[in-house]
Order: sequence, then structure tokens, then C-alpha cells
Amino acid sequence: MALDDRKAAILRAIVEHYVATAQPVGSQTVARSQRLGVSSATVRNDMTLLEREGYIAQPHTSAGRIPTDRGYRFFVDHCTRLGDLPRGQARAVRDFFTNAHRALEDLLHETSQLLSGLTHHAAVVVGPQPDVARVRSVQVVPLQPNVVMVVVVLSNGVVEKEVVHLEADVDDARASAATASLAGGLGGAALTDLPVPDATGDPETDRLVATLHEALLARASVRSAEMYVGGMGRLAAEQEAFPTAETAARLLEMLEHHVVVVALARDLLDRGLTVSIGSENDLEELRDCSLVLAPYEIDGESVGTVGVLGPTRMDYVHALAAVAAVSQQLGRTLST
Repeated sequence: MALDDRKAAILRAIVEHYVATAQPVGSQTVARSQRLGVSSATVRNDMTLLEREGYIAQPHTSAGRIPTDRGYRFFVDHCTRLGDLPRGQARAVRDFFTNAHRALEDLLHETSQLLSGLTHHAAVVVGPQPDVARVRSVQVVPLQPNVVMVVVVLSNGVVEKEVVHLEADVDDARASAATASLAGGLGGAALTDLPVPDATGDPETDRLVATLHEALLARASVRSAEMYVGGMGRLAAEQEAFPTAETAARLLEMLEHHVVVVALARDLLDRGLTVSIGSENDLEELRDCSLVLAPYEIDGESVGTVGVLGPTRMDYVHALAAVAAVSQQLGRTLST
């Protein structure tokens, strides 16, 4: 059923009242809150039609109505527009990233905390995928006579450090020669596809470079995107907003298995700012909640994801604004 303007306005009122109060919404409440120019009886008839078509539901006899997943979907698609955060929150986001002089891991962790604080929901930030990062610089640092650390700085801000134990001792001169060879051969290459550097003409240096190259490839083969979760405790605080008491516990358990959420976020990376509601989620653990996700870009390429996770009774307008603002600012920060 295509909704006319009046039914759409009634559905919007039900969603907004239910999100704000957590109480089923009656026809008189809708009639008073909307300038529809019709009686509560007319509103009640339209609510019956909306219920019949699956946009709203009646939790129990004589109660008002609450939105269904289909009702939330209509609200998100037709009754919301991407707006700005409240002035104070927008300033807090700008200030946070203006002063964000941190290692990438710390920045992403604190970004998840920022987003959770803005939305009052659990927030996730998925770090850049290893296969999109490029080598910016390489340094070989002697630690002990036969132990070196190779430090690789990537284009996404990640600093990879690998300690390598060697059969032969390495002095500063040999480490400098290996640094020059690796930097020249690997600069601009993807961490997951490192070419073999050209031979230097010195057998001992070439053996050292080959060993370090092999160590870096092995590290890259097991490297996966990191996920940072902010506000996990908010899921427990929101327990009453979920259909069952077990829902929040299942979500907490799922968030501990980072690989599941990372895979989900990566699947949605190309969709831009997106909302996934209740039964639309493929994962059983997410059937009673909603996700608002957006990619962030480094130098114009989508590399990671930020988002919030909470009950379907979510303030979608504010969540969309917060996720959009944080993803844009994070991308700008990582691109500079």
C-alpha cells in the first residue's frame, strides 16, 4: 500500500512519539500532535489500515500502536533527511578531531567512545583494511646483535612493528643498508602484496633484506581489520528497549567476536550511509536491533566503517547525523 500524505504523517507521529516515550501511541495523541484537520476517529481508521499493512502493531488489546520494522523503514526512507548535529555536539566533534594527535589505534578507540557519547548507543569503528594500506616508510632498527625490529609506516596511519631474530649479527651499517633497500623496493606497495626488493650486490645485506621481507609478508597474511567498540555498557542499560532480556546479552557476546562484525561492516562498505533495521539483518543476533553505518574515506577511498548499534526504537534522525559527521571528520583527519 502506497501511503498518502495523511497516513505518512500519522505513521511519522507514531514513530516519533514511541521513540521519545517508549509508550504505545493512541489515536488521540496523534490527532493532537499533528495538524491533520481530522478527528481522532479518522486517525483511528487510518491506524487500522496501517496496522493491516504491517507498518504498526498493537502490543496488546486496548493499547495504542507501536512501529514495526516496516514502519521504521518507511520513516527512515521517507520521513527523515540528513541534518546537522546540534551546535554543541557539532563543535565537540570538530574539537575532538582538531586535537587528534594520536596513534591510529588510540584515535579509532577514542572515536568509538565519542560516537557512543553522542548517540547514547554502543558504537563501533572498524579500522582500515590491510589490503588498502600502502607503505610510506620503512626503518630497520637493531635491538641486539642478532635481533632487529623492522618498522613500517602505512598510508592509513598504522605503524607495523615486527621483531626478527637472526642467525647472524647485524651492525648499524648493515641495518642502514637494509633500510635503504626495503624503503626503495616497498615504498608505495600494498602491505599484502610486497614486491621483492632489488639485490644490493652485497650478499649479507641481501640475505637480511630477504629475511625481513619474508617476515613482513607473514605478518600481513594474518593481519585483519581491527574493531573498536565504545559504550558496550549502554547495551545493558538499554535492555528494556529490546523485546527480550536475552537480546542485549546476545549482542554483547557477538561484539566480543570482532570478526563477525568486521565482516558485516565490510559487506556494507560500498553502500554509503546506511540503516539496517531489525528483521532486515541477516545475523540472528541483530534481528531485534538497528545499525546505522557509514564508511570513512582516506584520500577518496572507502577504507573503514563507523556506526552505532541499538534497539529499533532509536532516534534515527540524530543517529544518522552523528554517524555522518564522525565518519566525515575521521576521514579528513586520516587523509591529512
